[in-house]
Amino acid sequence: MIDRAHKQAFLQILGEKGLVEDEHDIATYETGARYDRGKAALVLRPRTTQEVSAVVAYCVRNGIALVPQSGNTGLVSGSTPDASGNEIVLSLDRVTQTFELDLDNRSLKAGAGLRLSEVNRRLEEHGLFFPIDLGADPCLGGMVATNTGGSRFLRYGDVRRNTLGLTVVLGDENGTVLELSSDLRKNNTGVDWKQLFIGTSGAFGIVTECVLNLEKTPRQAATALLVPQSAAHVMPLLRAMEDKLGVYLSAFEGMSGNAVAAALDHVPSLRNPFQGGIVPSYVILAEISRTWAPREGEQGLDAVLENVLAEIWESEEAPLADAFVGPAHETWALRHALSEGVKHSGKLIAFDLSFRRGQIMAFCERMKAEMPSHFPEVTICDFGHIGDGGVHLNLVVPKDCAAASDADYERRLRDWVFRITVEEFGGSFSAEHAIGRKNQAYYDLYTNPEIKRLAQGLKAITSPGRLGTVRFG
Repeated sequence: MIDRAHKQAFLQILGEKGLVEDEHDIATYETGARYDRGKAALVLRPRTTQEVSAVVAYCVRNGIALVPQSGNTGLVSGSTPDASGNEIVLSLDRVTQTFELDLDNRSLKAGAGLRLSEVNRRLEEHGLFFPIDLGADPCLGGMVATNTGGSRFLRYGDVRRNTLGLTVVLGDENGTVLELSSDLRKNNTGVDWKQLFIGTSGAFGIVTECVLNLEKTPRQAATALLVPQSAAHVMPLLRAMEDKLGVYLSAFEGMSGNAVAAALDHVPSLRNPFQGGIVPSYVILAEISRTWAPREGEQGLDAVLENVLAEIWESEEAPLADAFVGPAHETWALRHALSEGVKHSGKLIAFDLSFRRGQIMAFCERMKAEMPSHFPEVTICDFGHIGDGGVHLNLVVPKDCAAASDADYERRLRDWVFRITVEEFGGSFSAEHAIGRKNQAYYDLYTNPEIKRLAQGLKAITSPGRLGTVRFG
């Protein structure tokens, strides 16, 4: 129980604006981005690393469980409290004061509570951006905690690749602050400790500041929607485009016809770019880009893309059946509408999976072939990052179907999908959403015992207190 003495201690550390107790206000922090809802004892909102440290130290000394929360846009119940009402949410949404831009180093030191959209808005005038492209608008701390990837991973990589340094508060009795905020790109003087806190869901420590690598904002782009001859032709098409375009290729996103149709149905403002309005069974969004302005005499990117597609089309055993070159803003509007469109089609049971690139389409075909006999109520609406082996396998159950509210049905469905993913394809049950309570059972089942032993030891060393929703032991 969080009694009056505890609340008074938090008031002394944070002031009145640092506590949220009102039932209406607290609901925002208890509710996840998709379906999950818990009950918080209260919400704490520190403003600085020092306040985070003081709160964490107090909670660890008093055996109080803390759930760090950043933008709360995650989909695996990693940032919301459980239903007990005994956990405190520690929100980083006020940790926004730091914004130190180093143009020469092309880096930014920023508070963990800043949202991605705000960071890129402030960087825009300098021709820079943090190159993680997402449909959601998370905060930086959560992006680090989950090692977010995104639609342009193919060119820029994930958060891990673009993080130079961190400031972390450990979950121990002192609320120890680790300054790992080096802005060096090359530093081989020992263990790269910051990597310990990237992608581990906040269980090893709470990130309060991060030093990020920035990239030049693309000033030219061309996009096309590509229709492969078949699922077996997707990888030959990707390899051909990589061979012919090199670093120009910045995205290669797969979208099932069901997912595209759901987006077009849900968002009337989207233009249907397909001939006769007939959505193909599978479509790929390809993007090429340059970071400089158009130069006199230089071939425009639309022409570059059209010429490359023509070469691929005319090649022996051409993997391409059709192509639609169109404005980038329209093409990406369709891609970013997929999640909302699918979510409104029924009860959504979502999976974030990854595979070796050469197996991703084989897995998707396996799902299409076997799902009807195992779970006939399900409609598959998959899309994902073909260029890096990631797929968002979104399974939709009609809302009026009994299975939509059957927890045992969802468990059996998840067990079946994850078994095929991990045991038969050697894939990952969490590509870029981290673990969270939704994936805890599968971490327990599929993680090597020696790895779990090491993770448990690291957790005991860094943050022995009750920090986060994930159990690494």
